[in-house]
Amino acid sequence: MNWICATCAVETAESPTPPETCEICSDERQWVPATGQAWTTLAELEARGTTTSWFEVEPGLYGITADPRVGIGQQTMVVDTGDGVVVFDPLGYVDAAAVDHIRDLGVVRAVAASHPHMYGCQTDWAEALDAPVVINSHDAEWCRRRDRVTFFDESYELGPDITLHRVGGHFRGQTVAEWRTGSSGAGVLLAGDAVTPNPDRRTVTFLRSFPNRLPLSGAVVRRIAGQLDGLHFDRLYNNFGDAVPSDAKAVLRFSAERYAAWTDGLHDDETW
Repeated sequence: MNWICATCAVETAESPTPPETCEICSDERQWVPATGQAWTTLAELEARGTTTSWFEVEPGLYGITADPRVGIGQQTMVVDTGDGVVVFDPLGYVDAAAVDHIRDLGVVRAVAASHPHMYGCQTDWAEALDAPVVINSHDAEWCRRRDRVTFFDESYELGPDITLHRVGGHFRGQTVAEWRTGSSGAGVLLAGDAVTPNPDRRTVTFLRSFPNRLPLSGAVVRRIAGQLDGLHFDRLYNNFGDAVPSDAKAVLRFSAERYAAWTDGLHDDETW
């Protein structure tokens, strides 16, 4: 039996009984409910009436969500590059409807995840789509099912138009997907939790833990922003479908400097 954590919806290795704890939720970047650790399975989620929704985000890019929400509730991104399909940040639930939509697009090059919180039931997705799982080697300790898994260190080409890059920060293996031909050639960055748009829609932020409000240092944020500045993109999406629709590099540079100024204490006089 493959178990799925009810809180983060990440799969476990096969076992007759579920583990006592979910190591991902027990980590300081996640959380265990006050009611305690709980587990589910794909069969149980299906029996409860869980379904997936499929929609176009922009030409060549599609979103998949689960209803009711499963685990953290990310929005899976499906990129149709014209030379293959990439499934990024898979849900902790997969059904025939989602698989059929993806198969209609063409051959799936990979199921990939930005970081361990987004692993979902990645192996079940990969098996259903006859594709490899591609994740960063710096987060290998969090991967509970190794079948179909390919690890990469710094960058990994998924075809001529899309590349995975390790940027670190939120997790050591935190990964983004650079889709160079997206947005009519201006480029799209699937940033996962490495960078996330703020509600003001004009800035982004960076955190070690979003639910527990743990910051990153100014030095780390500047490094991430500097690395991303060398990639080709104008639009940015996080792992919940929130976007910086245009001029995302300028937004990233400004936001990184603003964040670093606060964490470096340059605005302490404004807080007394």
